[in-house]
Amino acid sequence: MVDFKLKKSRFDWILMTVFILLILIGTVSIISSTVMLESHYRLIRTQILAIAIGLFLLSFFWVLNYQIFNDQYKYVYSFSILILLGVLFFGVVDKGSRSWYRLPFFSIQPSEFARIGIILFLSSYLSKNYTKISEFSYFLFGLFLLSPFVFLLLKQPDFSGILITMPVVLGMFYVAGANAFHIMIFATYVFVSSLFPFLWTIITLNPDLVDNSFISIFFELADLGWNTIIFILFVIVFSYFAWKITVKFKPFVNGIYFGGMALIIIAGFITGIFVKKQIKSYQYKRIEVFLSPQKDPRGAGYNLLQARIAIGSGGLLGKGFFSGTQARFGFVPEMHTDFIISVVGEEAGFLGLFFVMSLYAILLYRIKKIAMIARDNYGYFICVGFFFLFLTYFTINLGMILGFLPVAGIPMPMLSYGGSNLVSMFIIIGILQSIYSRRYSIV
Repeated sequence: MVDFKLKKSRFDWILMTVFILLILIGTVSIISSTVMLESHYRLIRTQILAIAIGLFLLSFFWVLNYQIFNDQYKYVYSFSILILLGVLFFGVVDKGSRSWYRLPFFSIQPSEFARIGIILFLSSYLSKNYTKISEFSYFLFGLFLLSPFVFLLLKQPDFSGILITMPVVLGMFYVAGANAFHIMIFATYVFVSSLFPFLWTIITLNPDLVDNSFISIFFELADLGWNTIIFILFVIVFSYFAWKITVKFKPFVNGIYFGGMALIIIAGFITGIFVKKQIKSYQYKRIEVFLSPQKDPRGAGYNLLQARIAIGSGGLLGKGFFSGTQARFGFVPEMHTDFIISVVGEEAGFLGLFFVMSLYAILLYRIKKIAMIARDNYGYFICVGFFFLFLTYFTINLGMILGFLPVAGIPMPMLSYGGSNLVSMFIIIGILQSIYSRRYSIV
């Protein structure tokens, strides 16, 4: 009797039920939003194929002991880097980014699977250095090991992939016990690295600003000329005098803080120059839409405005499945990808959206429960990584729709169309089921 109960409990049916419901809702929404497209049957065929492959991989990773990834972490690390490196040489360019492997019947986006590899590898690193991760050297070395992933994503460029990955990495470090001050240092570096190219992008979109001599000088900093060297020297000198002035009021202030801040600004500034050189024209448009979608309502801002109209027109109960006018008549191009939530909002209404949001909340809750009952630290950190991954996907995609964040090409997991992303979700659920099923294991 005990063995029977144990066998029944080796699969988290709540997690699986929620996952399947989201897949079904997403598939129905994709069918509805693509019915007027010429590629309708090809998209549905790809969706069904992704589900079939995903179910096989979910079963495989459920049966496979997840601890093998901890033992073979070097291979996980190497494989993740190789598939990102290979796409730079053998991948195809789509929408300005070389991010896909083109195969005879479908395409593969390797970053979706490399991201799982990052979580598996980082979980191994954290579990092996659990008692030392609060030391800055171990925190810094962990980030250094992950830097090739970021560099290869930048070279594609795949800024949305970086945007998803960074909160996951920082969240895992924080839960593992990394010093909050160390995390803040790195977060400041990321902020500075993003701030400079963001400001340069605003100037690019508004060339009249260059008429101001100060803004013109700032804009020319990205050219890696004498202005760049002068700026770096200015940061160093300013930090030195700021420390000297502070010491007069607080004699025991350590100069290392001012030196560290100068180093962060300079490193972020140089990284920002590299990032700016990777930005494509369509990515400039995304920032323009974020700043003012009404500025180009028939162009770059069209998708976002129509998506909001679709959600608002759904009302409380929605128009009914396959009855949404915004979706069926193609008012929002690519609604089946980034803006799939607007299809749900129009056809299922506020109550339908609330139901979907509740499913995501249950999904996160179940991942948290699995983390708490995992048999080892490695399983625990994997769950933490997947928890932050789903949370980041959900937050950014919803933030795009609401206008809080730029449109970044980030799907809503399980709902949005995308074979690679969908298959990666099945793999994640399979690994979570593997952790859940082995919580009672002795060996």
